[in-house]
Amino acid sequence: MKIKLPSPLKEIHNTLHSAGYACYAVGGAVRNMILRMEPKDWDLATDAEPETVMRLFRRVIPTGIKHGTVTILYRGASYEITTFRIEGRYSDSRRPDGVEYTPSLDEDLKRRDFSINAMAVDIGTGHLVDPHDGRGDCRRRIVRAIGIPEERFNEDGLRILRAVRFAGRLDFTIHPDTLKAMKICVLNLDRISRERVRSEIEEILLSDTPSRSFLIMEETGILERILPELSSARGVTQKGYHRYDVFLHSLLSCDGIPLQDVGLRLAALLHDIGKPAALTMGEDGQPRFHGHEAESARIAGALMRRLKFPAAVEKRVVHLVREHMFNYEPGWTDAAVRRFIIRVGRENIEDILSLRLADQYGTTGKKADPRSLDEFRDRISRVLDEALSLKDLRINGKDLARHAGIPAGPSMGRVLDFLLESVVEDPSLNEREVLLEIAGRFYNSRIREPNLPPSKDPDR
Repeated sequence: MKIKLPSPLKEIHNTLHSAGYACYAVGGAVRNMILRMEPKDWDLATDAEPETVMRLFRRVIPTGIKHGTVTILYRGASYEITTFRIEGRYSDSRRPDGVEYTPSLDEDLKRRDFSINAMAVDIGTGHLVDPHDGRGDCRRRIVRAIGIPEERFNEDGLRILRAVRFAGRLDFTIHPDTLKAMKICVLNLDRISRERVRSEIEEILLSDTPSRSFLIMEETGILERILPELSSARGVTQKGYHRYDVFLHSLLSCDGIPLQDVGLRLAALLHDIGKPAALTMGEDGQPRFHGHEAESARIAGALMRRLKFPAAVEKRVVHLVREHMFNYEPGWTDAAVRRFIIRVGRENIEDILSLRLADQYGTTGKKADPRSLDEFRDRISRVLDEALSLKDLRINGKDLARHAGIPAGPSMGRVLDFLLESVVEDPSLNEREVLLEIAGRFYNSRIREPNLPPSKDPDR
């Protein structure tokens, strides 16, 4: 088989070849070419040592020189290139303790994780080098570990999650021997840093159908080790229109987010994660999940902190989970719509509506019609220009202090909050003189201490 490669790779190859060295494209890009998928990043392998590569190219970053890897910056792109190597022990379950360079491409490919990632293309000729039948496994749609699977997973426990990710993303099955070894070696995940586990989960969430990976994780015992909160939702039945238990509902809701957005898909996955803890049985024998949105938000936050998600992502997800239980009806007043926007936040409107459609998909297993929210979207758009925050009021704290005699501090905060509530209920009140009058009455009747004189406008 001959594979057509982009011209920058050929130019890099020619530079190395002219100096007497080989250069191959390896890894995921080759796999994607075999599968007729767009390559994301090109990784290269050579028999030239890193110091030689750094001499041959003008712009090179020593990204992993200890393990034989440098990054060539060429024509506006970056290309990782690694010297053919044999690896030592993996005492930290992440990287080999040491590497030994080898002139043999076959020896280098032998150290890789799965056959579908252990193919190479001779950039000079375009010919495929495939000592482990990765092309055949691509055709059979199988993820198969190279050599003895348990050895691969004992070297680096994260390979267990990588197998899940590849199988889910590519819609492949996992070879029985590899699957068996994953179950045997699942405890190796406990030795992997939470950041590396989180990174794999993020990659899974960015796949077309995340549920495929999560179901494999459940089958192999991985889910119970890294996401026990989600695992506990299996078998928790629901009432009404729900076709699925909380676990499958959560997976389908995650699938139901059309955008490849980690935060939004994570919110869909975790939006009901508090239901097992909130479960009670009603007198009619039906399950109840009162307050599950607050419990789900609490659990989601703890889970994300454990996996070292960025604080901004955690804040967004927790907020969406906490606010996902709204029930819009045409009878809502405009004030109710305004309160919804204030509670959810202008910046989160599209996210919360997408989450609602995904939730409906997770309930019925059928794609929800986005037009079902058109009326609500229209109601929202009609009030977005009205006062929805303190900064939208036509008055501020300085005005209250100067013209209404209200002292700065908690009292002023209460007055401002009351003014916003008043304007949300009736936007016509958002006029400076009207607000000053309301502020004075509220302060004097509800806040001012009895022995203090009434507040007044010092300018009058």
